[in-house]
Amino acid sequence: MTVMKFGVGQPVRRVEDQRFVQGAGLYTSDLAPAGSLYAHFVRSPHAHARFTVGDRDKAAATPGVKAVYLASDFAALVDLPCLAPVKNSDGTQTPLKPYPVMAKDEAHHVGDIVAMIVADSAFAAKDAAEALAIGWEALPAVADAVEAIRPDAAQVFGGAPGNVAFDAHYGDKAKTDEAFARAAHVVRIGIVNPRVVANFMEPRGAVGSLDPESGRLTLHVGCQGVHLLRRILAHNVLKIPPADLKVVTADVGGGFGTRAFIYREYALILEAARRLGRPVRWQADRSEHFVGDAQGRDNVTTAEMALDSDGRFLALRVDIIANLGAYISQFGLFVPFLGASMSTGPYRIDALHARVRGVYTHTLPVDAYRGAGRPEAAYVLERLVDRCARELELSPETIRLRNFVPPDAMPYQTQTNRTYDVGDFSGALKRCVEKADAAGFEARVAESRARGLLRGLGYSSYIECTAWDGEKETSLLLEKDGTLTLLIGTQSTGQGHETAYAQVVSEQFDVPLDRIKVVQGDSDRISHGEGTGGSRSIPIGAVTTARASKALAESLAGLAADKLEAARADLEIVGGRFRIVGTDRSLSLDEIAALPSATPERLRGAGSYAPDMATYPNGTHICEVEIDPETGTVQILRYTVVDDFGFTLNPLLLEGQVHGGIAQGVGQALMEKAVYDGEGQLLSASLMDYCLPRADDFPPIEFETRNVPSTTNPMGLKGAGEAGAIGSTPAVVNAVADALWRAYGVADIDMPATPQAIFRAIRQVETAKRASG
Repeated sequence: MTVMKFGVGQPVRRVEDQRFVQGAGLYTSDLAPAGSLYAHFVRSPHAHARFTVGDRDKAAATPGVKAVYLASDFAALVDLPCLAPVKNSDGTQTPLKPYPVMAKDEAHHVGDIVAMIVADSAFAAKDAAEALAIGWEALPAVADAVEAIRPDAAQVFGGAPGNVAFDAHYGDKAKTDEAFARAAHVVRIGIVNPRVVANFMEPRGAVGSLDPESGRLTLHVGCQGVHLLRRILAHNVLKIPPADLKVVTADVGGGFGTRAFIYREYALILEAARRLGRPVRWQADRSEHFVGDAQGRDNVTTAEMALDSDGRFLALRVDIIANLGAYISQFGLFVPFLGASMSTGPYRIDALHARVRGVYTHTLPVDAYRGAGRPEAAYVLERLVDRCARELELSPETIRLRNFVPPDAMPYQTQTNRTYDVGDFSGALKRCVEKADAAGFEARVAESRARGLLRGLGYSSYIECTAWDGEKETSLLLEKDGTLTLLIGTQSTGQGHETAYAQVVSEQFDVPLDRIKVVQGDSDRISHGEGTGGSRSIPIGAVTTARASKALAESLAGLAADKLEAARADLEIVGGRFRIVGTDRSLSLDEIAALPSATPERLRGAGSYAPDMATYPNGTHICEVEIDPETGTVQILRYTVVDDFGFTLNPLLLEGQVHGGIAQGVGQALMEKAVYDGEGQLLSASLMDYCLPRADDFPPIEFETRNVPSTTNPMGLKGAGEAGAIGSTPAVVNAVADALWRAYGVADIDMPATPQAIFRAIRQVETAKRASG
């Protein structure tokens, strides 16, 4: 059977955007079932405090209020689970702090839920909250992870001495120490990777309801995968059979990892709906997002590189202190440990010792945020590599080329037992240098200097691990009207899945994309799935979609062959019709679907794929900045990226993903930081105090791929969703650091490199020079 091949690899515009620009998207806040009630959560204004709740009856008597709930009302609900515990280096497991669905008697971070009110309207629920008399007794708090491990620090959880939730390591300490002992050079750097807030466009919300006849609960929620959420909510928290809970996700306005987790509000809303027998709605506002959702990053890292006399890397030491927050979020323990597994990046480093400590503080829980540990690891390494280049008087390009793992060393096993299957890191760097016109940079420095401005060039070469787990099965159905329906267990949060998957189906059946419907986010219609995260949707979902398409095509070919009295091998698919090669005899998809022998089983194709190894996208970013020394403001003048994603399914979608990741990385590099004071108060709790990047912060981004197909993925694909956020932060900060070093000898600057931070660094140098005469 000959199949027309088109669709995959083409720059097709997103089909889903048509409904979005027309206002026809369906988000959680658009759902308002008849008879809905509204939930409001009362949250702690203190980072650590004992509390009592009085005047509950007065609050319950507020007009329109249906219920006032405290933690004692939910004793039957189980604590939220940690899904990825990390053992200590000695093999022991430190007890995990319980994460209850509602705080009882003691709050542990600003925003901790202490009461829930359900009413006929959101206004009535908030009015009732004002009627509660909550008595607070503030207790000592600690917000900084380094401060939290000091002997005199406030204790967050008695089961974790010194507030340390785990103390683990990678690598061989003795081998690393020996390499450092014989090193010609040792270069050290200290890095603060600040805490960030996801700030997706659509704040979280949920609608819970009960079917009185079946007793089944339904949760409508914007998440990154309905099946994991259903499984954990039902099995671990509500203690009901998963079959008794349906989870539905429609359109979602951004995820970035932060939407993947089980949040308290979901269990509480479902339980309230069950008790009250009416749908219960909740919609967070932006302020609740800042104090109610898991946050990201927040590592303090010390790293040292041992080098020989030629500037070749011998060994790497890394010491990571990761702030976990007051409770352990779903994957919170694993994120810094995962990041440490990528400590050596794209370089040949023959000895490594990485220590990772997860630390409790009186702050919001920290969990995966676009890249989940890998951006933190890349940032530390690339800042250190630039420091090595400066101290050994080598160019950033030279030191990288000298130390990359070469293509002929693949497959290459790192010191953390990761196996890179393929990659041409030098090729990507050289091409990026060419595109960025690094050769002409010194002339541009002189031009900026003539205008009283500074100019810097920053390099970042990265590699990350993606798509190491995911979809088990995808189904493709032929409907009676000849359209095709794909059922897949990933979840789009804005990536363009409806377009990308439809391209894979279209390639097999040679039909336009408007004849293909992609269904996600329904735990009843889709049997299972691992959701979206870890850049897995396309590398895994495209494979299962291709296999399901092929299986359905084979089944339909059998039906068509029987009707046309032809051999399957004599059929081709042209324009959605199965045709005997060289003739005009054919059957359309709707004609095949109408055949008496077209049973539901024969109109369905299934494809499965369970990867046993990760894919390793990689590349180089080069950023060029100009700084006004009088104000400290930074302008990005040029931004160049050359990436290896193995195989490009849709160039437009791919470039959009990279642009979005770069935007988030630039935000963290130059402006974003969740600031807590010494008492655990979140000072940057709104967009008045937390700065986000805007379109005018960016020049046109020069992007191209230099793909080397993955050998661990059937389609050669490598994940791309997080790559932009991994390569961008070190490139931007290295550019700022380069400019400051050239002009003032400023050795280092941490993120975010705000105008204030840069201005202060320059003034400190100038003050020191004046003081020295």
